[in-house]
Amino acid sequence: MKINQEKTQKGLAERYLAAVIFSSRWLQAPLYLGLIIAQAIYVYLFIVELAHLITDIHRIGENEIMLIVLGLIDVVMISNLLIMVIIGGYETFVSRLRIDHPDIPEWLSHVNANTMKIKLALALIGISSIHLLKTFINIDHLSENNVKWQVVIHALFLLSALAMAYTSKIAQAVASEEA
Repeated sequence: MKINQEKTQKGLAERYLAAVIFSSRWLQAPLYLGLIIAQAIYVYLFIVELAHLITDIHRIGENEIMLIVLGLIDVVMISNLLIMVIIGGYETFVSRLRIDHPDIPEWLSHVNANTMKIKLALALIGISSIHLLKTFINIDHLSENNVKWQVVIHALFLLSALAMAYTSKIAQAVASEEA
């Protein structure tokens, strides 16, 4: 009888610990709210840059217009990255959104940690590409060392994304063999 009571107490303690660990996922919710605030800041930055482009269009040259437009694209891509992290991360790690809306992103229906990693890697490559393009447009004002490091970092982003995609493909093949 004493052994059964000890097993019951141990089982209750384990279930309580498991519940606390599982509930700890809610600690991420304030982080996602913080990212929403960061996105609002990016919206403000976008509006300021767009207003600068509109008001100064007659005083600035083609290269500067191109740099401002690339900056706007960069802000949009970072905002897209934030949306992927906020929605996908919340859905993957905190709780299902349970939203029935016609505009819900298609990728959300099959989001998982692997999909998120690859999407984030591709978004980072896109952002890095925009920065690299801005660098090449403005190359006369940058040091050779600066340009070299930006190219190296971009290449590392590409290699990392390829490695993640390859690893994901291997993991999917292994999972389908086990099923």
